[in-house]
Amino acid sequence: MTLTPGSDGATATSVARAVLDGSGAATYDFAITWDLAPGTAASDGTLAVHTGSIAAVLEPGASKVHDLILAARERATVTYDPNARPSLMGTPEAALSRIEPLVASADVVKVSDEDVEWLYPGLDPVEVARRWAGRSGAGPSGAGPSQDDRGPAVVVVTFGGEGAVAVCAAGEVRVAAPRVEVVDTVGAGDTFMGALIDGLWERDLLGADRREALRAIDLPTLTAVLERCVAAAAVTVSRAGANPPRRDELAAR
Repeated sequence: MTLTPGSDGATATSVARAVLDGSGAATYDFAITWDLAPGTAASDGTLAVHTGSIAAVLEPGASKVHDLILAARERATVTYDPNARPSLMGTPEAALSRIEPLVASADVVKVSDEDVEWLYPGLDPVEVARRWAGRSGAGPSGAGPSQDDRGPAVVVVTFGGEGAVAVCAAGEVRVAAPRVEVVDTVGAGDTFMGALIDGLWERDLLGADRREALRAIDLPTLTAVLERCVAAAAVTVSRAGANPPRRDELAAR
């Protein structure tokens, strides 16, 4: 891991405060100023570029993130997690003006059912995933076809303890989440996303030159990847702190 030159010069440290309720579910409060250091770009050999949440919506950094993502598509798989934070993102309509173009530019999108409910009140999360993936003949807003490539190859919706659903060109898969005693949900979504990227990497599906192979992912392969994702997230919520499992922990399960 490296720190981009110029990224350590902020006048104040950004602060995120997580508060747990009696069930271990977290809510968040933020004090953040966000920008992207000049010259930040995906380097040669980069297989995947990930963004999401505040970085992709909060200005002045958000516009630079979008430009970086568009440039990165030439050499890397783009992954995206909207990871909505309403206290920083304004109205759902304002957030969607940033989120939907990134969805259309991404190869892989992971979104929670709670995020979908905030962004599209009353809509079925899986139907939104179908729209994002271009599987229902409509663009992200449902108003018409996507105009940026063909949309993401894989869209995953997470349902917490109820598992996850993925939509791809081959169809849809649903996996159940392992039953665990929830201690702390902080980091569960990021754990799932990290496991998703790692699972695709293990199957040689990352990188711009593997874009069509990713788009052609079959349902058994996608199911195996998702099962590992929910297993990893289940470990994270079963212990305090954002403390994801290591590979050997998952292998032993």
